[in-house]
Amino acid sequence: MESPVQTLSAEIPESAPRLKQTLGFRDLVLFYVASGFSLRWIATAAAAGPSAIVIWVIACLAFYLPLVAGVLELSSRLPDEGGVYIWSKRAFGDFSGFMTGWTYWASNLPYYPALLYFAAANALYIGGGRWQKLSNDSSYFIWFSLAGLAIAVVLNIIGLDKGKWLPNIGSIGLWGPAALIVVMGGLAWWKFGSANQFSVQTLTPATHLKDIIFWSTIAFAFGGVESASIMGEEIKDARRILPRALVSAGVIITFIYIIGTVGLLLSVPRNEIDPLQGVMQAIQGTVGRLGIPRISPGAAVLILAGILGTLGAWFAATARLPFVAGVDKLLPPAFGKLHPKWRTPYVALLVQAAIAAVFIFLGQAGTSVKGAYDVLVSMAIIAYFIPFLYMFCSVIALQREEPGPSVIRLPGGKPMAISLALLGLTTTSISIVLAAIPAADDPDKRLAVIKVVGSSAALVLAGACVYLAATLKRRKAARREI
Repeated sequence: MESPVQTLSAEIPESAPRLKQTLGFRDLVLFYVASGFSLRWIATAAAAGPSAIVIWVIACLAFYLPLVAGVLELSSRLPDEGGVYIWSKRAFGDFSGFMTGWTYWASNLPYYPALLYFAAANALYIGGGRWQKLSNDSSYFIWFSLAGLAIAVVLNIIGLDKGKWLPNIGSIGLWGPAALIVVMGGLAWWKFGSANQFSVQTLTPATHLKDIIFWSTIAFAFGGVESASIMGEEIKDARRILPRALVSAGVIITFIYIIGTVGLLLSVPRNEIDPLQGVMQAIQGTVGRLGIPRISPGAAVLILAGILGTLGAWFAATARLPFVAGVDKLLPPAFGKLHPKWRTPYVALLVQAAIAAVFIFLGQAGTSVKGAYDVLVSMAIIAYFIPFLYMFCSVIALQREEPGPSVIRLPGGKPMAISLALLGLTTTSISIVLAAIPAADDPDKRLAVIKVVGSSAALVLAGACVYLAATLKRRKAARREI
């Protein structure tokens, strides 16, 4: 889900000239790999053991491939700006379109705190052992997250021309630690042997509920490709290049996730891997045994830079997302108000930050730091996957319309389109259910379920209320004009 691409469309006014077609095959592949990869999910997968390697491949085939097929077909059928919002609106009407756009935007509200919790956990390695006493201190994680939100808000209100350095450093912090994990894993295996056993038995995915809960997170890691629908005007020969670029990027991303997971498992026993600090655990443990501990603080700085960069990019993009998707027509007028000096949607930015801050406290209430992180990730997964239910259903529903010559499909035509959509719909539905199940080590499982399911239901209900209120207001205004 790590994609800031929405910013591209959100920043371009309708009166602006069309963008030049400058993106070729290599540019697109590199872009999708850079925006689709996240260090966080390597630690989550490795904590499940070697079987996660097989799960990465299954998730690529069961979610990423149907997602690519659906995006290619729908974006070529309905190339208008707005992506998933436009597709579900065409297939099922205004309310479905609004709810798709609303939940896609709302999924980022718990996503930001989860991202900041991961940043806070890894930032502790900058100070070495002295700072690790804060690893279970909920106050530290709350204040760190609030500070991160404040930085993102201030820089985005000032404007992307002033604050663009924050998203730009994100790419630097992604690849350095990822490469280091692989190198450290190889060195650990060469010098000390593997920390985990790799065999047919350990590579076979377990079917116990406690072992499959994390599958939804693996599918979530492949999200973001739906944003490709708004880049068509910048791509050279999009019909020919886009399918190859998306498939190639999926293979590369899957490979990176797999070798990163293997590197982590070579360095640290699976039962000692923390989803919050697993990456730095592997790096620090290996460099310590090799006698080069000074690498650890630098790696932590890179990870922190990458996460804050991702936060800055997503924060800029999603505050503008209601306008890209057309949701702003049903939201209060204040959401479209621009700052008198910096000409940025400061009201939308402040509201987004305020709600995200609520989720920081909600996620932490009544649980441990890890429990709060798990709850926040689950909230984000459920809200983020709801639009994909609409999207896959839209692929099936729009088969009633004859495809024009511009429609892009994978080989197999209508039967293949429906089959892949059903596969994606099934994977998405299962992921939503799994995301609602609390982790085995959660101290209060009932409270965790209430927070995850209750907050997700509240987000959906809030969207429905906004739509209903706006619709009634419009009807009253129409009657007065008659």
